[in-house]
Amino acid sequence: MFTRDQLLDIAKTNPEALIDMILTLQDQLQLFAQKVKKLEDQVNKNSRNSSKPPASDGLKKPKPKSLRKRSGKKPGGQKGHKGHTLEKAEKPDHIIPLSVTSCPCCADLSNVPVSSYDCRQVFELPEPKLEVTEFQSEIKICPKCGQTAKAPFPEGVNAPVQYGSRFRGMLVYMQNQHFIPADRLSQLVSDLYGTSVSVATILDASRRSYNNIAPFEGALINALADCKVLNADESGVRTVKKLYWLHSVSTESLTFYGVHEKRGTLAMDHFNIFPNFKGRLIHDFWKPYLSYDCDHGLCNAHHLRELVFLFEQQQQAWANKMFNLLLAMNDFVRQQCNQLTPEQKTPWLKQYHEILSEGWEANPLPEKPPKKKRGRTAKTKAQNLLARFGDYEDSVLAFLHDIDVPFTNNLAEQDIRMIKVRLKISGCFRTVLGAEHFARIRSYLSTARKQGRNILESITAAIEGNPFLPVASS
Repeated sequence: MFTRDQLLDIAKTNPEALIDMILTLQDQLQLFAQKVKKLEDQVNKNSRNSSKPPASDGLKKPKPKSLRKRSGKKPGGQKGHKGHTLEKAEKPDHIIPLSVTSCPCCADLSNVPVSSYDCRQVFELPEPKLEVTEFQSEIKICPKCGQTAKAPFPEGVNAPVQYGSRFRGMLVYMQNQHFIPADRLSQLVSDLYGTSVSVATILDASRRSYNNIAPFEGALINALADCKVLNADESGVRTVKKLYWLHSVSTESLTFYGVHEKRGTLAMDHFNIFPNFKGRLIHDFWKPYLSYDCDHGLCNAHHLRELVFLFEQQQQAWANKMFNLLLAMNDFVRQQCNQLTPEQKTPWLKQYHEILSEGWEANPLPEKPPKKKRGRTAKTKAQNLLARFGDYEDSVLAFLHDIDVPFTNNLAEQDIRMIKVRLKISGCFRTVLGAEHFARIRSYLSTARKQGRNILESITAAIEGNPFLPVASS
Protein backbone atom coordinates (compact mmCIF):
# COMPACT_ATOMS: atom_id res chain seq x y z
CA MET A 1 0.00 0.00 0.00
CA PHE A 2 1.22 3.51 -0.82
CA THR A 3 0.72 6.69 1.23
CA ARG A 4 -0.56 9.92 -0.31
CA ASP A 5 2.91 11.47 -0.19
CA GLN A 6 4.46 8.44 -1.91
CA LEU A 7 1.91 8.62 -4.71
CA LEU A 8 2.50 12.36 -5.17
CA ASP A 9 6.23 11.73 -5.36
CA ILE A 10 5.74 9.01 -8.02
CA ALA A 11 3.46 11.35 -9.98
CA LYS A 12 6.17 14.02 -10.05
CA THR A 13 9.17 11.78 -10.73
CA ASN A 14 7.69 8.90 -12.79
CA PRO A 15 4.15 9.54 -14.03
CA GLU A 16 4.30 6.58 -16.44
CA ALA A 17 4.77 4.19 -13.50
CA LEU A 18 1.75 5.75 -11.75
CA ILE A 19 -0.39 5.23 -14.84
CA ASP A 20 0.69 1.57 -15.02
CA MET A 21 -0.24 1.13 -11.37
CA ILE A 22 -3.68 2.68 -11.94
CA LEU A 23 -4.34 0.49 -14.97
CA THR A 24 -3.27 -2.60 -13.03
CA LEU A 25 -5.62 -1.65 -10.20
CA GLN A 26 -8.45 -1.14 -12.71
CA ASP A 27 -7.93 -4.65 -14.07
CA GLN A 28 -7.91 -6.08 -10.56
CA LEU A 29 -11.05 -4.16 -9.60
CA GLN A 30 -12.81 -5.39 -12.73
CA LEU A 31 -11.79 -8.97 -11.90
CA PHE A 32 -13.03 -8.58 -8.31
CA ALA A 33 -16.31 -7.08 -9.57
CA GLN A 34 -16.84 -10.09 -11.84
CA LYS A 35 -16.16 -12.48 -8.95
CA VAL A 36 -18.55 -10.60 -6.67
CA LYS A 37 -21.24 -10.64 -9.38
CA LYS A 38 -20.74 -14.36 -9.87
CA LEU A 39 -21.10 -14.99 -6.13
CA GLU A 40 -24.20 -12.78 -5.96
CA ASP A 41 -25.74 -14.74 -8.84
CA GLN A 42 -25.05 -18.01 -7.02
CA VAL A 43 -26.68 -16.67 -3.84
CA ASN A 44 -29.72 -15.44 -5.77
CA LYS A 45 -30.33 -18.77 -7.49
CA ASN A 46 -33.15 -20.93 -6.16
CA SER A 47 -35.50 -23.64 -7.36
CA ARG A 48 -37.73 -21.08 -9.12
CA ASN A 49 -35.08 -19.46 -11.32
CA SER A 50 -32.58 -22.28 -11.85
CA SER A 51 -32.25 -26.06 -11.91
CA LYS A 52 -31.48 -26.22 -8.20
CA PRO A 53 -33.77 -28.68 -6.36
CA PRO A 54 -36.36 -27.29 -3.91
CA ALA A 55 -34.57 -29.02 -1.03
CA SER A 56 -31.60 -26.68 -1.52
CA ASP A 57 -33.70 -23.57 -0.81
CA GLY A 58 -33.67 -24.15 2.94
CA LEU A 59 -35.30 -21.41 5.01
CA LYS A 60 -35.00 -18.99 2.09
CA LYS A 61 -37.55 -20.92 0.06
CA PRO A 62 -39.10 -18.47 -2.44
CA LYS A 63 -42.80 -17.79 -2.54
CA PRO A 64 -44.50 -20.14 -4.98
CA LYS A 65 -45.11 -18.48 -8.33
CA SER A 66 -46.72 -20.55 -11.02
CA LEU A 67 -45.48 -20.20 -14.60
CA ARG A 68 -49.04 -20.73 -15.81
CA LYS A 69 -51.22 -17.84 -16.88
CA ARG A 70 -54.58 -17.17 -15.24
CA SER A 71 -57.40 -18.89 -17.09
CA GLY A 72 -60.11 -16.59 -15.78
CA LYS A 73 -62.07 -19.55 -14.43
CA LYS A 74 -63.24 -19.77 -10.83
CA PRO A 75 -61.31 -22.17 -8.58
CA GLY A 76 -62.73 -25.63 -7.92
CA GLY A 77 -64.87 -27.86 -10.09
CA GLN A 78 -66.10 -26.26 -13.31
CA LYS A 79 -69.67 -26.22 -14.58
CA GLY A 80 -70.58 -29.59 -16.04
CA HIS A 81 -67.75 -31.36 -14.23
CA LYS A 82 -68.87 -34.67 -12.77
CA GLY A 83 -67.79 -34.77 -9.13
CA HIS A 84 -66.36 -37.78 -7.35
CA THR A 85 -67.76 -38.89 -4.02
CA LEU A 86 -68.36 -42.07 -2.05
CA GLU A 87 -71.02 -44.04 -3.92
CA LYS A 88 -73.23 -46.86 -2.70
CA ALA A 89 -72.07 -50.40 -3.37
CA GLU A 90 -74.39 -52.50 -5.52
CA LYS A 91 -73.69 -55.64 -3.48
CA PRO A 92 -72.90 -54.80 0.16
CA ASP A 93 -70.99 -57.43 2.15
CA HIS A 94 -73.41 -57.32 5.07
CA ILE A 95 -77.08 -56.32 5.30
CA ILE A 96 -78.59 -55.54 8.69
CA PRO A 97 -82.41 -55.20 8.57
CA LEU A 98 -83.95 -52.60 10.90
CA SER A 99 -87.54 -53.46 11.80
CA VAL A 100 -90.29 -51.01 12.58
CA THR A 101 -92.95 -52.42 14.94
CA SER A 102 -95.01 -49.40 15.86
CA CYS A 103 -96.20 -46.07 14.50
CA PRO A 104 -95.81 -42.72 16.28
CA CYS A 105 -99.61 -42.91 16.72
CA CYS A 106 -99.03 -46.09 18.79
CA ALA A 107 -100.52 -48.42 16.13
CA ASP A 108 -99.00 -51.94 15.96
CA LEU A 109 -97.08 -52.47 12.69
CA SER A 110 -95.66 -55.94 13.41
CA ASN A 111 -97.77 -57.67 10.78
CA VAL A 112 -97.89 -54.82 8.24
CA PRO A 113 -95.94 -55.64 5.01
CA VAL A 114 -92.87 -53.54 4.11
CA SER A 115 -93.63 -51.00 1.39
CA SER A 116 -90.02 -49.87 0.71
CA TYR A 117 -86.59 -49.41 2.28
CA ASP A 118 -84.47 -46.36 3.08
CA CYS A 119 -80.89 -47.64 2.88
CA ARG A 120 -77.70 -46.15 4.29
CA GLN A 121 -74.26 -47.74 3.85
CA VAL A 122 -71.21 -47.52 6.10
CA PHE A 123 -67.82 -48.28 4.58
CA GLU A 124 -65.66 -49.69 7.35
CA LEU A 125 -62.33 -51.44 7.57
CA PRO A 126 -62.70 -55.05 8.69
CA GLU A 127 -60.62 -56.23 11.61
CA PRO A 128 -57.13 -56.79 10.16
CA LYS A 129 -56.13 -60.44 10.58
CA LEU A 130 -54.24 -63.07 8.69
CA GLU A 131 -56.27 -66.05 7.49
CA VAL A 132 -54.53 -69.38 7.94
CA THR A 133 -55.17 -72.11 5.37
CA GLU A 134 -54.00 -75.61 6.23
CA PHE A 135 -53.37 -78.10 3.45
CA GLN A 136 -53.76 -81.68 4.68
CA SER A 137 -52.01 -84.08 2.37
CA GLU A 138 -53.46 -87.58 2.64
CA ILE A 139 -50.99 -90.39 3.18
CA LYS A 140 -52.04 -93.91 2.22
CA ILE A 141 -50.33 -97.28 2.15
CA CYS A 142 -50.95 -99.20 -1.04
CA PRO A 143 -52.47 -102.65 -0.22
CA LYS A 144 -51.07 -104.02 -3.44
CA CYS A 145 -47.38 -103.07 -3.25
CA GLY A 146 -47.07 -101.71 0.29
CA GLN A 147 -45.64 -98.39 -0.80
CA THR A 148 -46.67 -95.09 0.80
CA ALA A 149 -48.58 -92.69 -1.45
CA LYS A 150 -48.98 -89.01 -0.59
CA ALA A 151 -51.12 -86.27 -2.17
CA PRO A 152 -48.96 -83.44 -3.64
CA PHE A 153 -49.16 -79.97 -2.13
CA PRO A 154 -50.14 -77.02 -4.37
CA GLU A 155 -47.34 -75.27 -6.19
CA GLY A 156 -45.62 -72.73 -3.95
CA VAL A 157 -46.56 -74.48 -0.69
CA ASN A 158 -43.06 -75.62 0.22
CA ALA A 159 -42.66 -75.28 3.99
CA PRO A 160 -44.53 -76.53 7.06
CA VAL A 161 -45.39 -72.88 7.87
CA GLN A 162 -45.03 -69.95 5.47
CA TYR A 163 -46.53 -66.62 4.38
CA GLY A 164 -48.72 -66.51 1.29
CA SER A 165 -47.93 -64.68 -1.95
CA ARG A 166 -50.44 -61.88 -1.37
CA PHE A 167 -49.04 -61.12 2.08
CA ARG A 168 -45.47 -61.08 0.76
CA GLY A 169 -46.64 -58.92 -2.13
CA MET A 170 -48.03 -56.45 0.40
CA LEU A 171 -44.61 -56.34 2.11
CA VAL A 172 -42.89 -55.58 -1.21
CA TYR A 173 -45.47 -52.91 -2.02
CA MET A 174 -45.13 -51.17 1.35
CA GLN A 175 -41.34 -51.19 1.22
CA ASN A 176 -40.87 -50.06 -2.39
CA GLN A 177 -43.92 -47.89 -3.02
CA HIS A 178 -44.28 -46.16 0.35
CA PHE A 179 -40.61 -46.37 1.41
CA ILE A 180 -41.28 -48.01 4.78
CA PRO A 181 -37.93 -49.36 6.05
CA ALA A 182 -37.84 -53.10 6.78
CA ASP A 183 -37.61 -52.78 10.56
CA ARG A 184 -40.54 -50.33 10.70
CA LEU A 185 -42.53 -52.55 8.33
CA SER A 186 -41.94 -55.46 10.69
CA GLN A 187 -43.34 -53.36 13.52
CA LEU A 188 -46.34 -52.27 11.41
CA VAL A 189 -47.26 -55.90 10.66
CA SER A 190 -46.96 -56.77 14.33
CA ASP A 191 -49.20 -53.85 15.36
CA LEU A 192 -51.90 -54.44 12.73
CA TYR A 193 -51.95 -58.21 12.33
CA GLY A 194 -50.56 -59.45 15.63
CA THR A 195 -47.88 -61.54 13.97
CA SER A 196 -44.13 -61.11 13.90
CA VAL A 197 -42.46 -60.99 10.51
CA SER A 198 -38.66 -60.82 10.37
CA VAL A 199 -36.62 -58.31 8.39
CA ALA A 200 -35.08 -61.26 6.55
CA THR A 201 -38.55 -62.32 5.33
CA ILE A 202 -39.25 -58.82 4.04
CA LEU A 203 -35.93 -58.63 2.20
CA ASP A 204 -36.43 -62.12 0.78
CA ALA A 205 -39.80 -61.05 -0.66
CA SER A 206 -38.11 -58.14 -2.45
CA ARG A 207 -35.32 -60.40 -3.68
CA ARG A 208 -37.84 -62.90 -5.04
CA SER A 209 -39.77 -60.13 -6.80
CA TYR A 210 -36.57 -58.68 -8.29
CA ASN A 211 -35.56 -62.05 -9.76
CA ASN A 212 -39.02 -62.92 -11.07
CA ILE A 213 -39.62 -59.64 -12.91
CA ALA A 214 -36.43 -59.89 -15.00
CA PRO A 215 -38.58 -60.84 -18.07
CA PHE A 216 -40.68 -57.72 -17.43
CA GLU A 217 -37.57 -55.52 -17.49
CA GLY A 218 -36.40 -57.02 -20.78
CA ALA A 219 -39.81 -56.46 -22.38
CA LEU A 220 -39.92 -52.93 -20.93
CA ILE A 221 -36.58 -51.99 -22.51
CA ASN A 222 -37.75 -53.25 -25.91
CA ALA A 223 -41.08 -51.42 -25.59
CA LEU A 224 -39.38 -48.13 -24.70
CA ALA A 225 -36.97 -48.39 -27.64
CA ASP A 226 -39.99 -48.63 -29.99
CA CYS A 227 -41.79 -45.54 -28.62
CA LYS A 228 -42.21 -42.29 -30.53
CA VAL A 229 -41.33 -39.98 -27.61
CA LEU A 230 -39.30 -40.70 -24.46
CA ASN A 231 -38.65 -38.54 -21.41
CA ALA A 232 -35.33 -39.04 -19.61
CA ASP A 233 -33.72 -37.79 -16.42
CA GLU A 234 -31.16 -38.84 -13.82
CA SER A 235 -30.49 -38.13 -10.15
CA GLY A 236 -27.78 -38.92 -7.64
CA VAL A 237 -28.19 -41.87 -5.26
CA ARG A 238 -25.97 -42.34 -2.23
CA THR A 239 -25.02 -45.98 -1.70
CA VAL A 240 -22.02 -47.80 -0.19
CA LYS A 241 -20.54 -44.42 0.79
CA LYS A 242 -20.35 -43.56 -2.91
CA LEU A 243 -22.47 -41.56 -5.33
CA TYR A 244 -24.33 -43.67 -7.87
CA TRP A 245 -26.97 -42.50 -10.34
CA LEU A 246 -30.61 -43.44 -10.79
CA HIS A 247 -31.60 -43.11 -14.47
CA SER A 248 -35.24 -42.94 -15.53
CA VAL A 249 -36.89 -43.28 -18.94
CA SER A 250 -40.62 -42.64 -19.11
CA THR A 251 -43.75 -42.40 -21.20
CA GLU A 252 -47.37 -41.95 -20.12
CA SER A 253 -47.68 -45.73 -19.71
CA LEU A 254 -44.12 -47.01 -19.12
CA THR A 255 -41.44 -46.33 -16.53
CA PHE A 256 -37.88 -47.63 -16.39
CA TYR A 257 -35.42 -47.09 -13.54
CA GLY A 258 -31.83 -48.23 -13.54
CA VAL A 259 -28.91 -47.72 -11.13
CA HIS A 260 -25.36 -47.22 -12.37
CA GLU A 261 -22.13 -45.79 -10.98
CA LYS A 262 -21.86 -43.43 -13.97
CA ARG A 263 -24.10 -40.60 -15.08
CA GLY A 264 -23.23 -40.37 -18.80
CA THR A 265 -23.23 -42.53 -21.90
CA LEU A 266 -21.50 -45.48 -20.21
CA ALA A 267 -24.60 -45.96 -18.05
CA MET A 268 -27.05 -45.18 -20.85
CA ASP A 269 -25.41 -47.70 -23.17
CA HIS A 270 -25.53 -50.26 -20.37
CA PHE A 271 -29.32 -49.96 -20.10
CA ASN A 272 -29.54 -50.43 -23.90
CA ILE A 273 -32.55 -48.19 -24.54
CA PHE A 274 -31.14 -45.12 -26.30
CA PRO A 275 -28.71 -46.96 -28.66
CA ASN A 276 -31.76 -48.53 -30.38
CA PHE A 277 -34.11 -45.55 -30.06
CA LYS A 278 -35.04 -43.59 -33.20
CA GLY A 279 -37.87 -41.39 -31.90
CA ARG A 280 -37.60 -38.07 -30.02
CA LEU A 281 -35.84 -37.90 -26.66
CA ILE A 282 -36.95 -35.16 -24.24
CA HIS A 283 -34.29 -34.12 -21.71
CA ASP A 284 -32.71 -31.22 -19.85
CA PHE A 285 -29.74 -30.61 -22.20
CA TRP A 286 -27.39 -32.96 -20.31
CA LYS A 287 -24.81 -33.29 -23.10
CA PRO A 288 -24.48 -37.15 -23.11
CA TYR A 289 -28.11 -37.39 -24.31
CA LEU A 290 -27.16 -35.45 -27.44
CA SER A 291 -24.68 -38.15 -28.47
CA TYR A 292 -27.50 -40.51 -29.48
CA ASP A 293 -28.72 -40.70 -33.07
CA CYS A 294 -32.33 -39.66 -32.54
CA ASP A 295 -34.40 -36.48 -32.54
CA HIS A 296 -34.15 -34.36 -29.42
CA GLY A 297 -36.46 -32.08 -27.47
CA LEU A 298 -35.26 -29.77 -24.70
CA CYS A 299 -37.20 -29.16 -21.50
CA ASN A 300 -38.64 -25.66 -21.63
CA ALA A 301 -39.38 -25.63 -17.90
CA HIS A 302 -35.60 -25.38 -17.44
CA HIS A 303 -35.46 -22.58 -20.01
CA LEU A 304 -38.26 -20.67 -18.27
CA ARG A 305 -36.44 -20.86 -14.93
CA GLU A 306 -33.21 -19.61 -16.51
CA LEU A 307 -35.11 -16.77 -18.20
CA VAL A 308 -36.68 -15.82 -14.86
CA PHE A 309 -33.20 -15.50 -13.38
CA LEU A 310 -31.97 -13.34 -16.24
CA PHE A 311 -34.82 -10.83 -16.18
CA GLU A 312 -35.26 -10.74 -12.39
CA GLN A 313 -31.61 -10.74 -11.31
CA GLN A 314 -29.83 -9.30 -14.35
CA GLN A 315 -32.61 -7.11 -15.80
CA GLN A 316 -32.35 -8.67 -19.29
CA ALA A 317 -35.41 -7.34 -21.13
CA TRP A 318 -35.15 -9.88 -23.96
CA ALA A 319 -35.41 -12.73 -21.42
CA ASN A 320 -38.82 -11.51 -20.25
CA LYS A 321 -40.03 -11.35 -23.87
CA MET A 322 -38.75 -14.87 -24.58
CA PHE A 323 -40.38 -16.14 -21.38
CA ASN A 324 -43.79 -14.79 -22.46
CA LEU A 325 -43.34 -15.96 -26.04
CA LEU A 326 -42.61 -19.57 -25.10
CA LEU A 327 -45.67 -19.71 -22.82
CA ALA A 328 -47.91 -18.11 -25.45
CA MET A 329 -46.55 -20.46 -28.11
CA ASN A 330 -47.30 -23.48 -25.92
CA ASP A 331 -50.84 -22.26 -25.16
CA PHE A 332 -51.47 -21.91 -28.89
CA VAL A 333 -50.09 -25.38 -29.69
CA ARG A 334 -52.15 -27.06 -26.95
CA GLN A 335 -55.32 -25.74 -28.57
CA GLN A 336 -54.57 -27.45 -31.89
CA CYS A 337 -55.91 -30.85 -32.91
CA ASN A 338 -53.74 -31.22 -36.02
CA GLN A 339 -50.11 -30.51 -36.79
CA LEU A 340 -49.35 -26.85 -37.42
CA THR A 341 -49.00 -25.67 -41.01
CA PRO A 342 -45.95 -23.61 -42.11
CA GLU A 343 -48.23 -20.55 -42.26
CA GLN A 344 -49.22 -21.06 -38.61
CA LYS A 345 -45.62 -21.49 -37.47
CA THR A 346 -44.09 -18.56 -39.39
CA PRO A 347 -45.23 -15.68 -37.10
CA TRP A 348 -44.05 -17.54 -34.00
CA LEU A 349 -40.65 -18.28 -35.53
CA LYS A 350 -40.31 -14.66 -36.61
CA GLN A 351 -40.88 -13.42 -33.05
CA TYR A 352 -38.47 -16.04 -31.73
CA HIS A 353 -35.68 -14.89 -34.06
CA GLU A 354 -36.34 -11.20 -33.34
CA ILE A 355 -35.98 -11.79 -29.60
CA LEU A 356 -32.78 -13.78 -30.16
CA SER A 357 -31.34 -10.86 -32.14
CA GLU A 358 -32.29 -8.47 -29.36
CA GLY A 359 -30.62 -10.75 -26.86
CA TRP A 360 -27.36 -10.86 -28.81
CA GLU A 361 -27.38 -7.07 -29.15
CA ALA A 362 -27.56 -6.82 -25.36
CA ASN A 363 -24.95 -9.56 -24.85
CA PRO A 364 -22.45 -9.36 -27.74
CA LEU A 365 -19.57 -11.78 -27.89
CA PRO A 366 -16.10 -10.16 -27.68
CA GLU A 367 -14.40 -9.96 -31.08
CA LYS A 368 -11.06 -11.03 -29.67
CA PRO A 369 -10.11 -12.16 -26.18
CA PRO A 370 -8.04 -9.53 -24.32
CA LYS A 371 -5.29 -12.07 -23.68
CA LYS A 372 -4.44 -15.22 -25.52
CA LYS A 373 -5.51 -18.09 -23.30
CA ARG A 374 -5.82 -21.78 -23.86
CA GLY A 375 -9.32 -23.10 -24.47
CA ARG A 376 -12.51 -21.31 -25.38
CA THR A 377 -13.50 -17.93 -23.97
CA ALA A 378 -16.05 -18.35 -21.21
CA LYS A 379 -19.54 -17.10 -22.02
CA THR A 380 -21.95 -15.43 -19.64
CA LYS A 381 -25.14 -17.17 -18.55
CA ALA A 382 -27.13 -15.06 -21.01
CA GLN A 383 -24.77 -15.84 -23.89
CA ASN A 384 -24.90 -19.57 -23.13
CA LEU A 385 -28.70 -19.56 -23.16
CA LEU A 386 -28.84 -17.51 -26.36
CA ALA A 387 -26.39 -19.91 -28.02
CA ARG A 388 -28.56 -22.85 -26.99
CA PHE A 389 -31.72 -21.19 -28.33
CA GLY A 390 -29.92 -20.59 -31.64
CA ASP A 391 -27.87 -23.76 -32.11
CA TYR A 392 -30.62 -26.12 -30.89
CA GLU A 393 -33.68 -24.24 -32.13
CA ASP A 394 -35.37 -27.35 -33.53
CA SER A 395 -34.99 -29.12 -30.18
CA VAL A 396 -36.15 -26.09 -28.15
CA LEU A 397 -39.23 -25.69 -30.38
CA ALA A 398 -39.88 -29.39 -30.93
CA PHE A 399 -43.33 -28.95 -29.37
CA LEU A 400 -44.16 -26.40 -32.09
CA HIS A 401 -43.13 -28.67 -34.96
CA ASP A 402 -44.87 -31.76 -33.49
CA ILE A 403 -47.89 -31.31 -31.21
CA ASP A 404 -47.29 -34.80 -29.76
CA VAL A 405 -44.02 -33.58 -28.21
CA PRO A 406 -44.40 -32.24 -24.64
CA PHE A 407 -43.38 -28.67 -23.80
CA THR A 408 -41.39 -29.81 -20.76
CA ASN A 409 -39.68 -32.87 -19.34
CA ASN A 410 -41.98 -32.86 -16.31
CA LEU A 411 -43.02 -36.49 -16.79
CA ALA A 412 -39.45 -37.69 -16.24
CA GLU A 413 -38.91 -35.25 -13.37
CA GLN A 414 -42.07 -36.45 -11.64
CA ASP A 415 -41.07 -40.09 -12.08
CA ILE A 416 -37.60 -39.54 -10.65
CA ARG A 417 -38.67 -37.23 -7.83
CA MET A 418 -39.63 -40.19 -5.64
CA ILE A 419 -35.96 -41.17 -5.20
CA LYS A 420 -35.43 -37.95 -3.23
CA VAL A 421 -38.29 -38.91 -0.93
CA ARG A 422 -36.78 -42.38 -0.51
CA LEU A 423 -33.37 -40.94 0.37
CA LYS A 424 -34.87 -38.43 2.82
CA ILE A 425 -36.44 -41.34 4.71
CA SER A 426 -33.55 -43.81 4.69
CA GLY A 427 -30.57 -41.62 3.82
CA CYS A 428 -28.96 -44.10 1.44
CA PHE A 429 -28.95 -47.65 0.14
CA ARG A 430 -26.70 -49.96 2.11
CA THR A 431 -25.72 -51.99 -0.95
CA VAL A 432 -25.69 -51.48 -4.70
CA LEU A 433 -27.77 -54.65 -5.05
CA GLY A 434 -30.39 -53.14 -2.75
CA ALA A 435 -30.56 -50.06 -4.98
CA GLU A 436 -30.92 -52.28 -8.07
CA HIS A 437 -33.74 -54.23 -6.37
CA PHE A 438 -35.52 -50.97 -5.64
CA ALA A 439 -35.09 -49.66 -9.21
CA ARG A 440 -36.46 -52.76 -10.95
CA ILE A 441 -39.37 -53.25 -8.54
CA ARG A 442 -40.25 -49.57 -8.74
CA SER A 443 -40.23 -49.81 -12.56
CA TYR A 444 -42.74 -52.65 -12.28
CA LEU A 445 -45.02 -50.85 -9.80
CA SER A 446 -44.97 -47.53 -11.69
CA THR A 447 -45.74 -49.19 -15.03
CA ALA A 448 -48.54 -51.24 -13.48
CA ARG A 449 -50.14 -48.08 -12.10
CA LYS A 450 -49.79 -46.19 -15.39
CA GLN A 451 -51.45 -49.08 -17.24
CA GLY A 452 -54.37 -49.20 -14.82
CA ARG A 453 -53.49 -52.56 -13.27
CA ASN A 454 -54.29 -53.59 -9.72
CA ILE A 455 -51.02 -53.03 -7.86
CA LEU A 456 -51.38 -55.76 -5.23
CA GLU A 457 -52.45 -58.35 -7.80
CA SER A 458 -49.53 -57.36 -10.04
CA ILE A 459 -46.89 -57.68 -7.33
CA THR A 460 -48.49 -60.93 -6.10
CA ALA A 461 -48.19 -62.33 -9.63
CA ALA A 462 -44.51 -61.31 -9.61
CA ILE A 463 -43.96 -63.13 -6.30
CA GLU A 464 -45.50 -66.24 -7.86
CA GLY A 465 -43.26 -65.95 -10.93
CA ASN A 466 -45.94 -64.70 -13.37
CA PRO A 467 -45.25 -60.96 -13.84
CA PHE A 468 -47.24 -59.07 -16.43
CA LEU A 469 -45.40 -57.84 -19.53
CA PRO A 470 -45.74 -54.15 -20.42
CA VAL A 471 -47.80 -52.97 -23.34
CA ALA A 472 -45.88 -50.63 -25.67
CA SER A 473 -47.07 -47.06 -25.95
CA SER A 474 -46.62 -44.33 -28.54
